[in-house]
Amino acid sequence: MKLVKNTDSNKEPKKVSDKEAEDAFRTILSWMGEDPSREGLIETPKRVVKAFKEYFKGYKEDPTQILDKTFGDVDGYDDMVIQKNISVQSHCEHHMAPIIGKAHVAYIPKDRVVGLSKLARVVEVFSKRLQTQERLTMQIANTLMESLDAKGVAVTIDSTHQCMTMRGIKKEQATTVTNYYLGQFKEDLSYQNRYLRFISIAKE
Repeated sequence: MKLVKNTDSNKEPKKVSDKEAEDAFRTILSWMGEDPSREGLIETPKRVVKAFKEYFKGYKEDPTQILDKTFGDVDGYDDMVIQKNISVQSHCEHHMAPIIGKAHVAYIPKDRVVGLSKLARVVEVFSKRLQTQERLTMQIANTLMESLDAKGVAVTIDSTHQCMTMRGIKKEQATTVTNYYLGQFKEDLSYQNRYLRFISIAKE
């Protein structure tokens, strides 16, 4: 299976065993001032490794394979398809703090459409990596545009970054919105405006 990595480098990362990762977390616990050998923490490194495998499983998944199967029996449907309120749970690459929010995704099919669950799964794959919200938005859009050969794609993400709500500037109510448009959504403002009206209903 081809893996789509979240890096511009072609260099393969060094393979690290579960034991090495667990040892690293024990070191961090000691650095924090804790005793990794006390009863409540003995199994914590193993649990954290297991949790991290879930948080960052997107590195082992290829979003283009998710979009391999499409359907042509759509009776000529050629208007936008919008999926709103897709939950986003990611981690920022700067502090490894959670990013929690929603994504809205739209595409204009050319000849074929894709199963609706596949749109959410593409969001999930890219979310389960260390991210910036800007890159995440663009990765989702570019993958849908290329894999579906769509006439246009629009992606919006509205999220809270705990690296600025729980630490640093500590602005608990601050949210971040990113948009990315390709094809007809970028070239034709009527499509863009209709899309924005539809997703604004989701935010009310």
